[in-house]
Amino acid sequence: MTLTLSQVDHGDLCHGWSWAVQDEEKLAQQVASVALGQFRHVSKILAGVDPDDPPATRDHAADAIELLTVPDGEDPWHRDGWIFQTISWIAAHQQSHGAVTRPPHIIKAHKGFDGLQLRLTEDGKSVAAVIIFEDKATENPRKTIREDVWPGIMALESGKRVNQLTHDVSAALETQKRFDPELDIDAAISNILWKDARRYRVSITVGETHKVEQARKRLFKGFDESAPGGVDRRRAETIHIPDLRQWMQQFAIRVIAHVNTTVTDV
Repeated sequence: MTLTLSQVDHGDLCHGWSWAVQDEEKLAQQVASVALGQFRHVSKILAGVDPDDPPATRDHAADAIELLTVPDGEDPWHRDGWIFQTISWIAAHQQSHGAVTRPPHIIKAHKGFDGLQLRLTEDGKSVAAVIIFEDKATENPRKTIREDVWPGIMALESGKRVNQLTHDVSAALETQKRFDPELDIDAAISNILWKDARRYRVSITVGETHKVEQARKRLFKGFDESAPGGVDRRRAETIHIPDLRQWMQQFAIRVIAHVNTTVTDV
């Protein structure tokens, strides 16, 4: 695996995993595949399959490189945010036993949900929970969580964006139904209208301040107030990156190098 996931338990506040990059070269290769529109290729690898590399044209590569490049005079927030969302999707796939994970976005600054995962019942015929991702690549994790993440979750809890959630879940289930014709989409949609079926997965970059366990727990203070109920509704994921912007820039260069090696046309 490209990421090492260490389980973390913060009592009744939240639970989740701390990520660490195990193989940066392989991670860059997987992010490059997603940037090329080849997320299915990465899904197979994460499932333990060793597929042949899919072909990519110069047009694929040009679009991927544009996605991974910060235009002159602009800040890197959108590029870095897209890279982090993709890494988050890879981490979610490593935890996705018995779940349907929506493909990652291919557009920077996408206004939809950062990610979505459906937890199926044991028989695989209905949905037990819908997990909504909040992915943030930031140098100010506590401020971002307090001022951005918690208000967003509370808005969802109050019934905001339910039409978008229903649409996205329906689309994911339509794809899943091809593999399991007995899946009851209408019943699953009815289920997610209940707040208890909605769960939240907050994934964020941290520096030295929030690296240790107690500081990490303080980082997520207020999670139980924003999304009340059982602790299974609240997942907290972190990755320690000491110099975020520099790391993202160097990582993007590495990803682009992998993109360039995939081109097969002349």
